[in-house]
Amino acid sequence: MAGVVNRRCTLEVEATEERLSQVRRIAAAHLRYWGLDLQVAPVCRAVEELLRNVAAHARGDKRSVVEIRWSGRQLTVSVADRDHRLPRLLTSHKGGLGRVAALSDSWGTCATAEGKVIWFTRLVKDAQRIPAPGGLPTRTAPAVEPLPTLPAPHEVPAPAERPGEPLTTDRTAAATSAAEDTPALSAAQGR
Repeated sequence: MAGVVNRRCTLEVEATEERLSQVRRIAAAHLRYWGLDLQVAPVCRAVEELLRNVAAHARGDKRSVVEIRWSGRQLTVSVADRDHRLPRLLTSHKGGLGRVAALSDSWGTCATAEGKVIWFTRLVKDAQRIPAPGGLPTRTAPAVEPLPTLPAPHEVPAPAERPGEPLTTDRTAAATSAAEDTPALSAAQGR
């Protein structure tokens, strides 16, 4: 990608098992928006591992800050928590920092005044979109034709009131009243 890119996403979250999938979806959405589709799986696995470690091992406050930065060449992800104890790499690939190390190009940890930050990086040469299955579509959607405009509804005049008669809304009563007023109908009905 030509030029410098400065993308950043910061999430403040309580590191609990319930929140892991939510953070994973948010991180994945940002990576896809930035065109880093091929980075979604490894980055989300590593972030989930770091947050799971906070949930399992941090003492006291489980609030964490996840930050994802992309410079156009390097993706840097960090998870900060309030526990001052620094983690140790115990296994090479089974979980924890071993998994983070396997999924990244570099990683590290540093103490802060509030606790610690664990970070990892992945080198990214350029945005990497995953092509749609089957390549690009061969057809485009048909042009949308606007709906025809309907004529304005004509207004139905209100029934005329006769002086001294109440306004009738019942159709049967109105028809009977109209029949009584017509001599031919009245005679036919035997009135």
